[in-house]
Amino acid sequence: MSCGAMSGKGIGTMSGARIGATSCDPQAACWCAELPHGPAPAMSGKDMATTNAGCLCPVCLAHDLNATIDLLGKSAAELRALMAAFGEPAYRGTQLYKSIYANRRFDFAAMSDLPAALRERLAAATRIALPQVTRRYVSADGSVRYLLSLAAVPADRDASPARVETVFMPSEGRQTICISTQAGCAVDCKFCLTAQLGLIRNLTAGEIVGQILLALDDHRDALVPRTNVVLMGQGEPLLNYEPVMAAVRLMLDPNGMALAPRHVTLSTSGIVPGIERLSREKIRPKLAISLNASSDEQRDALMPINRKYPLKVLLEACREYEQGNREFITFEYVLLGGVNDTPEDARRVVRLLANLRAKVNLIPWNPIAPVRGVAKEVPVRGAAKEAEVPFRAPTPEAIEEFRRVLADKGQFAFVRYSRGQDIAAACGQLALIESPASAASLLPSIAVAVSPAPA
Repeated sequence: MSCGAMSGKGIGTMSGARIGATSCDPQAACWCAELPHGPAPAMSGKDMATTNAGCLCPVCLAHDLNATIDLLGKSAAELRALMAAFGEPAYRGTQLYKSIYANRRFDFAAMSDLPAALRERLAAATRIALPQVTRRYVSADGSVRYLLSLAAVPADRDASPARVETVFMPSEGRQTICISTQAGCAVDCKFCLTAQLGLIRNLTAGEIVGQILLALDDHRDALVPRTNVVLMGQGEPLLNYEPVMAAVRLMLDPNGMALAPRHVTLSTSGIVPGIERLSREKIRPKLAISLNASSDEQRDALMPINRKYPLKVLLEACREYEQGNREFITFEYVLLGGVNDTPEDARRVVRLLANLRAKVNLIPWNPIAPVRGVAKEVPVRGAAKEAEVPFRAPTPEAIEEFRRVLADKGQFAFVRYSRGQDIAAACGQLALIESPASAASLLPSIAVAVSPAPA
């Protein structure tokens, strides 16, 4: 298996005694998406099947262009291949894998199970690039919203520098981390501020798991044993399928981050081909569907993706989804006051979910509030701007009545109040907001005429 022909006359060794090749001729089929290109090292069938790390040939690795190989997001098989290319035993790759994902050691000097000489070589030729924290916003409820900066990915001309958000939510007995899978989002849900960013770019597997590792490391002195991860931040996970699933495998690997599958949830707006593909995965997270409407007419207006995958098609995919004995599909339903929160809406939801092993999470819509920690002199045009937004939070009475209708019909239903509303970290608020003014500037653009569905 090769990704390109070597140019130059000499071929050096890993010792660096003679490096005559000056470059590789990259080919589109190269299995190295990130590194300079050249012949791939020989690997066993198992490692070959799971490797997608890039060119790891000794010539390329010894070349100056390989001085910044990012190890974050690489699988155990990829790191074993890297160690083989370094002339080291493959088990060193397993040790490196555990150091990064299980022990959360991001400084090679702290990886005491690796020989000192190897640690020095790794420090010179590779990096473990966690996202950079631009700013932390701390909520009164203890939640933390991270505004993160991501560097460009050299081998991907579409992967320019970007910013995303991650939310850490501590609670009794567990911590929950909400992560982004794309910078921005292309799905254009009308009640969600993230949609106003548009799609900036997809995230790599390393950028996805890096959010979790960063948040855990930032709270290392206060962690409890159980960690929940929800892929509910910026982006539509199933429109970035391969990197997302590579990240999920790292999360769920007992030798890696060792999260339990029942503690990791992927939320989708309803990308049917992705749901069908996810159903066939042997290792996968729990599935959540962002429903938010009780009819196609209503959902077309709130979530334009419904025009491509209408409710009948979406729910058929859910019925065909292979569920374990104790596995439920979660349907998330954002309650919009006066739009989709009537008892008749609730009765339609019951009919939609008939014959599905499902539970419903009712999420009252979160209005945009001033951001804590920002100077008071920043102007907030709250009342004037909010008047232009066609949505409002449902009343407590409407929430309870909706839940009661579902429960009376035998449908499991729970009300979920979002954390971090005072720092723009709640569901639907992630839009790189740094001040009240930046929040207010987004509000006019989400105005859309939405009428309640007919009875």
